[in-house]
Amino acid sequence: MLLKKLKNCRAEVIANKWLYLMFLPVFIWFILFAYLPMGGMVISFQKYNIVKGISKSAWVGLQNFETLFKDPYFFRLLKNTLLINMYGLLFGFPLPIILAIAFNEIRRKKFKKIAQTISYLPYFMSSVVVISMVIQFMSPTGLVNMFLNKLGIESIYFLQIPEYFRTIFISTGIWQGTGFAAIIYMAALAGISEDQYEAATVDGAGKFQKMLYITLPGLAPTIVIMLLINLGSILNVGHERIILLYNPVIYQTADVFNSYIYREGILGRRYSYAQALSMFQNIVGFALVYTANKVTRKLDGTTLW
Repeated sequence: MLLKKLKNCRAEVIANKWLYLMFLPVFIWFILFAYLPMGGMVISFQKYNIVKGISKSAWVGLQNFETLFKDPYFFRLLKNTLLINMYGLLFGFPLPIILAIAFNEIRRKKFKKIAQTISYLPYFMSSVVVISMVIQFMSPTGLVNMFLNKLGIESIYFLQIPEYFRTIFISTGIWQGTGFAAIIYMAALAGISEDQYEAATVDGAGKFQKMLYITLPGLAPTIVIMLLINLGSILNVGHERIILLYNPVIYQTADVFNSYIYREGILGRRYSYAQALSMFQNIVGFALVYTANKVTRKLDGTTLW
């Protein structure tokens, strides 16, 4: 049986050798920068000393995890991370789907290309540039406050008020990523046969009915897969934009696991503690994806693996 599988594998590689050759650099990159560094996770169970290295650092067992759960900031970090990701899913996840369907309905090709290009552009802007724009717009003398002043409203220090942070951060992420995320759904839409739409037209179906009974069911597997992937990062928030945007005044709503890892691990040099926190994130993320994957397999057969 094993010999037969090896022969089939060899035949597959030979038949698609150019595809595997193109994939080789990506495979090497993942081995070097994604899988080999996983060995460093052992420092979660050590009192890591950068001079002594992993092999000579003292082992402390689960002490770093005990410290993590006793950390006075733990539940604040958990709450902020979950809320930002949940609000992001609630308001940001449906938008690429809606945008893709809207693009699919445009019949003027030139206008469609222009609209798509405009929606993609923010994704290719550096986070530093995007956050700099947000800071300028939201400053006491920025465009937003200039508009409010015209309405007779006093300037608001948006980036100094904790209650505004999540709205600003999530809105920025949606603006920057929605257009690019829509590409995946547009690719899925391209796989839906035009014959189905033509048959629905003959039967007298309108655009809304076509979307409800053809487009959305055709997108359903892609939607489920993307939702599963997003669940895996429910405890991860992009620390680059957080660090660029937050300040100590708004830590109570802005501080998340990733920004705390940066402060404790890089600035505070508590490498073992930061790694323990990172491992906690990954374990929870994997558990959520695994559970959701089992649920979707039983519901409609759509799975990641």
